[in-house]
Amino acid sequence: MDHSICPICHLPVLSLQLERHANSHFEDEEFARDIELAQQIALAPPSPPFIPVINDMAYETNARESPESSVSRSDGRTSDARDSDIDEKICYLIGLQIRAPFYQVEAGLMLLLRKCLESDNENSASILSGYVDHFQSIESEDVGWGCGWRNIQMLSSHLLMRRQDAREVLFGGAGYVPDIVSLQRWLEIAWERGFDSLGSSHFNHKIYGKKNWIGTTECATLFRSFGLRARIVDFDSKDIKAKSSAPASRHGTSGIKVYGPMDRYLCRGVTNIPHAIASEQENLSSSSTCAGKGSVTSTCSSSATMSLKGHQVLIDWVWNYFSDNKLTKFGNARVIVSEKVPLYFQHDGHSRTIVGIQVKHQPKGSQVRFPLIRLDDTIKTAALERSLKDNAGWQKLIKRGVHTLRKPQYQLCYIDPGVACAKEMEQLKTLDSAYVEF
Repeated sequence: MDHSICPICHLPVLSLQLERHANSHFEDEEFARDIELAQQIALAPPSPPFIPVINDMAYETNARESPESSVSRSDGRTSDARDSDIDEKICYLIGLQIRAPFYQVEAGLMLLLRKCLESDNENSASILSGYVDHFQSIESEDVGWGCGWRNIQMLSSHLLMRRQDAREVLFGGAGYVPDIVSLQRWLEIAWERGFDSLGSSHFNHKIYGKKNWIGTTECATLFRSFGLRARIVDFDSKDIKAKSSAPASRHGTSGIKVYGPMDRYLCRGVTNIPHAIASEQENLSSSSTCAGKGSVTSTCSSSATMSLKGHQVLIDWVWNYFSDNKLTKFGNARVIVSEKVPLYFQHDGHSRTIVGIQVKHQPKGSQVRFPLIRLDDTIKTAALERSLKDNAGWQKLIKRGVHTLRKPQYQLCYIDPGVACAKEMEQLKTLDSAYVEF
């Protein structure tokens, strides 16, 4: 079917529904006060939750009345009854979730950024994600704890705009990015469906209405619950591993101490990392390890080695991810657009969204440095828009070089193409990670 771009929200809609869709924006303005009130109510702790809970007696009654139902689980509920309960919660959530408000950048944030990079006088080449909306933290809502949710919203904005398959499955096919409390509901449902059951125990299986920090595992869990192939990569310093003796992994095999929202529930065995790193091994010369467990991750060889030192390992991983190792396609172009999904970038105490990367050749021609291009929820979108329009001061807001990476541990979450089938969905319920040591 033919699609057109809505002139109000710039999202693709069926051409036959364009007029009705556009008119709905004006209807939304008339109910702006009601929506604001609904958001205030939603932010309050649930008492009781708006999603109905079927009690155990009802399950037992249903089981007695339906002897042909599936075998009961240890908590007294049948699997059919539990699935029905979850389906009911999902239906309620689809109808009651709220669109997340954000500052709409005229002409699009990534287009402004691309123009600035193209006008850069330095000898550089850049790769950018095709579309991202910036979701800033709000003083009265999530300052100090909401960065993880804001990054999930930024990744979601790209997926909804650039991937039709993701648009059909994300958030019940709503077609928009939900607010934080709605995302909290979706994460609770993912946990109830069995995604990252070990990680959910850290939050006592409840996150709605709370101000807990979340991290990379929660990001991956949320997207995996919709069938998206979210993967995690751990970058750890050999020094921190050698000094620490406290177990941090689920199986107690790692000596790395975990801080803040960094994931302490990841299985680490033999896992894979993106093929861009694997195919680059022949050009690299000192070693780093790739480990983990997983049958649904990207392809790489069993023993990856790298010549990269320190945090440059992470920078080059990001470059290979966005470029997919096809650097010749640059030609004379200063900036190209990648179809890759932005990266969720986590370290101790904060997380950001990486939307691209830039390589700069030094005057002597031999040295190269890679600044990361990332969005931070603590930056005001309006200020970022002004600096990009004026082409002044934007570099300090979104660009960071390898010298700024001083933490001993980092994590990335990336999303592979496609949507998982039923069998793969079961595999996605158990989180694992690729492990890269520097």
